[in-house]
This record gives sequence, structure tokens and C-alpha cells, in this order.
Amino acid sequence: MLHPLSFILSSSPLDLPTLWLFIAPPVVGGVIGYFTNDIAIKMLFRPYQTWYVGGQKIPFTPGLIPRNQERLAKRISDTIMGSLLTPEELQNLARRLLETERVQAAILWLLKLGLDQIQTDKNPRATKVLASILHDLFGQSLPRLLKVLARREDFLEAQLNQIFDQVLLEFQLSDEQATKLADWLLQVVLPPDVIRQALIDFLTDRNIQVIDEGFREKTSGTYWVVANLFGVRNALTRLRTFFLDERDESNARLAELIGALSVRQRLKEWLQNLALQNLPVSTVRQLRKTLRDTVRTYIQEKGSDLLQDLSQSIDWDNLATVILNRLRTSEAVTSSLDVVSLELALILERYLERDLESLVAKMIPILNIDQVIIDRVKATAPKDLEAAINGIVKSELQAIVNLGGVLGFLIGLFQSASLLIR
Repeated sequence: MLHPLSFILSSSPLDLPTLWLFIAPPVVGGVIGYFTNDIAIKMLFRPYQTWYVGGQKIPFTPGLIPRNQERLAKRISDTIMGSLLTPEELQNLARRLLETERVQAAILWLLKLGLDQIQTDKNPRATKVLASILHDLFGQSLPRLLKVLARREDFLEAQLNQIFDQVLLEFQLSDEQATKLADWLLQVVLPPDVIRQALIDFLTDRNIQVIDEGFREKTSGTYWVVANLFGVRNALTRLRTFFLDERDESNARLAELIGALSVRQRLKEWLQNLALQNLPVSTVRQLRKTLRDTVRTYIQEKGSDLLQDLSQSIDWDNLATVILNRLRTSEAVTSSLDVVSLELALILERYLERDLESLVAKMIPILNIDQVIIDRVKATAPKDLEAAINGIVKSELQAIVNLGGVLGFLIGLFQSASLLIR
């Protein structure tokens, strides 16, 4: 049995119209399929604006995506927030961003930036701020704090006991210190003229009478005979008269008496032996308790006023300038930045471990990411949106166009085959 195509080829001449009848369907189908898909893809984006003819809107204008750009923006936002930027994913992202090393590096950068700003800043703002802080601390906060702490029974107990045991209890004048102090006492505090005036003030008529009567009543034996025959009234009265009338002479006699009695040496030895360690243990304990109670009472009553008055007398601006100048050149501050940044990073890490979930839950409404995505997509021009989509799936879209041409060609080929069969 002969094939239909061979029958036709053998029985009919292949003129050009007949040949075109069989070739045209695949060619026309391929062209139509290719350009139809190409036009359909372009109609997704174009035209960018609505077209009108005679006041009537032309169908399919603008393109599919420009016409539904707002709805597309909402769908993109829902997809991203529902599948990509979920609260759990945001928490994981925050954990990766806030790793200890990254946080430490950021804090260290901020600290160095602040230190550099202090070193190069000629504006007195930093000085004013620090001066205000110091003035408030020493003039307001510290007095109130001391007033509250001073009410406690153990306020400064350990510190005052340490000062008493290590300073006051072990304090003792050296030989040189005792000599200078004894000289100062004899030359400034108790010179002969002062002693003379003190004796004059003491030897009043009343005191002389009391001494004379006591001497007469309380002596016995030979002293009783002397006291009752001669008495001391006349001697003391003459001594007072001598001190009053012969000032220079009496001062000289007193100076000689001080030297003869070795008062300077005796006073020096007494000062050297003056130490709390020589006192009984019970007396020392009482002194320590008295010192502690005295200091606490003074701070309770006058400590806050003292600090406030002291704060008013200090030039805080000058003090703040001195502190800042010291900070600018301090090696300790520079070397401690790494340690400080690490400690702050660890504190922040412990805080985030506890409250990261709640922070992210509060952050999502504040950031309003979904609305940002919607606004960004709506604000994008259709031409730019087309360029962006083509930049991502250009090869895939071209493959669809090519597939349309291939399918049109195959359909035309089947049509030619059907004609041949008929």
C-alpha cells in the first residue's frame, strides 16, 4: 500500500502554490505563537498608563501589573512577612547581629569615638556637663545619701575602727617631734609671762585665805607649828605683789625655775610616752566607740550642710576641666576600653537572652516592615518594576516566548499533516 504523501508526490506536480499550502501552517503558527507570547508578556507591564480614545478607556490599559500594583504590593508584603520575616526569623537575625563579638566591637568603636571627641572638642559643652554632674553629686545626692546611711548603727564602723587601730592606736611622737612640740608649748602656749599672769589670776584673796586655812587645819607636827606661827597668807600675798610689780624680774625668775626643774625635758618625755597603747584595753575600746559615735552624730547633724557648703566653694568648671584633661592623656582609660566594652557587651547579652522575644514583638509594630514593603512597591515606577523583574527572570520569560513559537510551529505542522492525509 502506498503512503499518501508518496501518492501525491508521484501523481501531482509540486507547483509553488501547492508547496506553500503545506509549508505555511507551521511557519505562520510558529510566528503567531512566538509573537503572541511576547505580546502577552509585555502586556503584563505595558502600557504603563491608561489609554483613552474618544473619552473611552481602551481595554487592557494599563498593563496587568501596573493596574494591580497596589494589590501586588500587599501580596508581596504578606508573603515576605508570613514566610520570610517571621518573628522567629527576626529573633534569629537579631541573635546573629547581636553576637558578643559584634556588640563588643560596636561598643568599643563608640567609646573610642567619644574619647576622640573629648580629645579634639574645643567646645566647653563636655566641661559644663561634667561640672553639672559633679556639682549635683557632691552638693545634692551625696549629702542626702550620707544622711540616710548615717542612721545605721554600723555606718563607717569598719572604716573608723581601721583608722583607729592602724593610725591612732599606733601613733607615737618621735624624739624630734616631741622636742619641737615641747619647745612650742613652752615658747607659745606656756611662756613665763603667761604662767605669771595665770598665777596672779589664781592668787586672789579668797584663794589665799582658803589655802592658808587648809594648811593650818590639815598639817601636823613641825608643819603645824610653822603653819600656825607663820602661815602662808603673807608669803602668797607677797608673791602676788612681786608678780604684779616686778614683771620682767618675775618672768626671769620663772624662766630660771623652768630651766632648773628641767620642765622642757620632762615635757618631752611625757609627750613621747603619750600613746593609746599605754592605756588599759577597756579605755581604748571606749575611746574607739566614742570616736565612732562622735563621727556618726556629726555626719547626721552637720554632714550634709558641710558637704553643701563645700560644694558651693569649689570651682566645678575648673575641676571638670582638670578631670577631662587628665582623661585625654590617661593611659589607664585607653587601656581599659577593651575591658569596659566586653563587660557592657556581656551585660547586654544577658539582658537580650531574657527579653529578646518581647523586644522583637515590640519592635515589629514599630518598624512597620510590611507597610514599608507596600509603600516601596507602590512607589516604584512600572518601568522600573519591569526592569527589575526582567533582570531576575529574563531568560525564563524569553523561554516562554520561544516555547510559544515552537508550539505554534508544531500545531501548524500537524495541520499540514492533516491536509496531506486528506
